[in-house]
Amino acid sequence: MAHTLRHINFAIVFRVVGWLLGIEALFMLMAAAVGLCYDESDSFSFLAGAGITLMAGALLSFGLRRTSRDMGKYEAFLLTALVWIVFSLFSTIPLMLCRQPMTFTDAFFESMSGFTTTGCTVAPSVEALSHTVNFWRCLIEWIGGMGIILFTLAVIPMLNHSGGMQMFNAEVTGITHEKLRPRVSQTAKGLWSVYFILTAALIGLLCLSPMNLFDSACHAFSTMSTGGFSTFNDSLAHIDSTYVNVVVLVFMFLGGTSFALIYKFLHGDRKPLYKNSVFRVYAGTVVGAYILIAGTILITGQYTGWESVTVDPLFQVISAISSTGFMVCDIEPWGGFAIALLFILMFSGACAGSTSGGAKIDRMIVLAKYSSNEIYRCLHPNTICSVRLGGKIMSPDVVSKVIAFICLYMLVMIVGGLLLTAFGMPLLSAFHTSFSCVSNTSYGDGYQLIPDAGKWCMTLLMLAGRLEIYSILILFSRTFWTK
Repeated sequence: MAHTLRHINFAIVFRVVGWLLGIEALFMLMAAAVGLCYDESDSFSFLAGAGITLMAGALLSFGLRRTSRDMGKYEAFLLTALVWIVFSLFSTIPLMLCRQPMTFTDAFFESMSGFTTTGCTVAPSVEALSHTVNFWRCLIEWIGGMGIILFTLAVIPMLNHSGGMQMFNAEVTGITHEKLRPRVSQTAKGLWSVYFILTAALIGLLCLSPMNLFDSACHAFSTMSTGGFSTFNDSLAHIDSTYVNVVVLVFMFLGGTSFALIYKFLHGDRKPLYKNSVFRVYAGTVVGAYILIAGTILITGQYTGWESVTVDPLFQVISAISSTGFMVCDIEPWGGFAIALLFILMFSGACAGSTSGGAKIDRMIVLAKYSSNEIYRCLHPNTICSVRLGGKIMSPDVVSKVIAFICLYMLVMIVGGLLLTAFGMPLLSAFHTSFSCVSNTSYGDGYQLIPDAGKWCMTLLMLAGRLEIYSILILFSRTFWTK
């Protein structure tokens, strides 16, 4: 059977990418302004980066011939993946020009790690980096946390009529996607407004701690995006403040909550929050994991004060399930059981529609209910069982998609681990790294020692994890490009 190339409106895709590069240039100017405030030479690197990015955006936006503004699902999938790659690509420019320049591979790795909110870093010492670079690292996490495409829909209303919903569905995490307002651009603005308000509130609360304004802003960006970049080599353990740990764990928990639920709560609709079955499972999982780890700490004799069985384990549980990756203590003495439990939480992730990574707890619920139904059907084969989520019956197609996603999710982790071993990494380190990249969670360091081929493999794993597998794998399918 003959195959013909599918007609894809590349012109509108590149034009939107050009508009977005203009927005990225504005964010670079913000980093340059921070550098000027601290009288750092790196500010000129970001000014140069902003200029190059702006010119490239202008060429893409106005240099292409005019064409239809229609954008279907194929253009939406292509744009979604392309934007994350292009943003990371142009982010390498200032990182390669700064006073401690990175190689192209390291700069792209650091940028992709930031935009996907994974939090892996190749910097030997983040404290040795300038304020300009550290601010940029945390800022790109904040941008990527809620989503580049979602930001686009909020600031470019035209896309509401041109594939806006397809773009929304391609980037926003979860099984199903809820529109809060009639127009998708209004939904995007609503979600971003909640995100901005929570970030501003967190900055204000952290400023009341020993942190200065700069460190407060950077850690607020990393916390709300559940990214995990820090301005300190030993993360939040550097501050050693119970107040900071409590404030951050609260906002990490909020970062793992569906922002649609938070939006409704802030607009006076309290019922969805406590009636939402996914949120109840999320909160219950946090409490259950905390009790198990606190009990393990007591049993193994690791008690060193009230914080060691209260704030510290609760913080690490929320840090793991929200995929933030902040550390406030050494978890090695807790033993294998506690560490394994934290890895399970990393795999699960928090709620869909949040900024967290992982497979999402919504899918874990569907998988558990589907498995329970299948066990019941072994004894009662003629029974028709349905899977309910949030009081709604899930269609068989959606349930099948969830099962396929989890299988693909695990397969990508396994293949990623195998590839990393081929690039010379030890077996356990390779699979741990692959697991961390796909779940967009960083526990550990030493990534600068990984060979360049391994870093490029990791960037692909991070992107696949952030866009939830399908949006990346579909581009490698022949049926995407041909009729």
